[in-house]
Amino acid sequence: MRRNWDAIWMVARREFIDQFRDWRIVAPMVLLMALFPFVADDTTQDSIQFMGRFGGELILERLVPFVILVIGFFPLSFTLVVALESFVGEKERGTIEPILSSPLDDHQIYLGKLLVGITTPLVFSFFSITIYLILITRRDVAFPSPYLLALVLLLTFAHAVLMVSSAIVISVQATTVRAANLLASFVVVPVAFLLQGETALIFWGNESVLWYAIVGVTLLSALIVRLGVSHFRREYLLGREIDTFNLKQMGRVFIGRFVGNAESIRDWYAFELPETLKQLKKPLALVTLLGVAAIVASYLWVVVNVPAFLDISPEITDRIKTLVNENLTDFEDLSTQMPVPVLFYHNARAVVIMLLLGIVSFGTLGVTLFLVNMGLVGGVLGGASLLGVSPWLLFAAGILPHGIFELSAVFLSVSATLKAGALLVTPQQDKSLGELLLVALADWFRVFIGVALPLLAVAAVVEVFVTPQLLKMVVPYF
Repeated sequence: MRRNWDAIWMVARREFIDQFRDWRIVAPMVLLMALFPFVADDTTQDSIQFMGRFGGELILERLVPFVILVIGFFPLSFTLVVALESFVGEKERGTIEPILSSPLDDHQIYLGKLLVGITTPLVFSFFSITIYLILITRRDVAFPSPYLLALVLLLTFAHAVLMVSSAIVISVQATTVRAANLLASFVVVPVAFLLQGETALIFWGNESVLWYAIVGVTLLSALIVRLGVSHFRREYLLGREIDTFNLKQMGRVFIGRFVGNAESIRDWYAFELPETLKQLKKPLALVTLLGVAAIVASYLWVVVNVPAFLDISPEITDRIKTLVNENLTDFEDLSTQMPVPVLFYHNARAVVIMLLLGIVSFGTLGVTLFLVNMGLVGGVLGGASLLGVSPWLLFAAGILPHGIFELSAVFLSVSATLKAGALLVTPQQDKSLGELLLVALADWFRVFIGVALPLLAVAAVVEVFVTPQLLKMVVPYF
């Protein structure tokens, strides 16, 4: 272990020396670190005057943590160029061959570069934050509590790891610095959107909610680091001079994996699809466990907490039941209000969105959206329980008839998404990252086209024509 860390530090020290002897790198970093806190301080003063004139004390209380988060982000975004050119830049300059020809392991080289890429922008971000905190002591504004300040600094650290680890993956995969810089938008823009969501959490005022953001960003960062370490090979870096966008080759890889050895649709359903479904046993068990846990947790939260916010008296309960009975005709006209093709399209689109979110997050965001949907199911059942309606009866009549098909399709699709994310971060020496992505997509579309779409079609028919009739039959027993 000690020798491993010594090797990583040797690479990091070389990178530190290479960076800080170049004034064209150091000067912009120092200027950004020194000037931006003063700009932020002036903005804070203007905001204090505006809030004091027109009101907005709640926003004023959360202003400093918000500005700290922004100050931490901007140095990260500007110094990201150092990480983007860590591998491809040295390759263009012709200085990477000595380190690649050394007896160091691949993971030692990669982690050494990663260590420098994270440390440099993070140090400048924390220095900028420190200068700003010193400046605002002169202002008449609420200073953040140590607990909230620690959360914001942890979030800044998580942002640094996320952005730098993504940038270094890009640097390994790109063949030119120009291409790496163009791909930087796929790092900066998503994190900027993430920053907006975290800002809403800060102004919301619930500090404990920030822990969810910290855990989520940290988990995603760890997966990206795992991705980079798993797929970094010095031979691949030296042997590739230019990228070509070969659609024919990509199509052959995708179709070859999707079709497999099947010679007909019957063979595909008999041999290829069952083999893919067999590989989903563990992901499906995990997704099922998480889904059931989300339903139960949401149900219990609604039953325990909602009565503290809403006065659910017998009069209100009777009024809601009467309203449901009066609107039963809407269920009978569901086929005209929500035709089967439209409902099928919406359900299929939701499954595809889970895939897209899962691919960019190694399955985590897709699973998160799935858990939100399961939480809604639990919330509805919990609300029914508060109104004196049997949640089991509601589930049996209003969810289970079409849910047998719809939830089965969703569970299988999310399991395939989770498996695709796991495949991307699993080391495979015989396949590149692009090939693994195509293989993962082909496996997912096997499940989606072969199983999920037929199940969703049946679920749409049942939900439009069968479920409303069952609800109409059991409503008198509510």
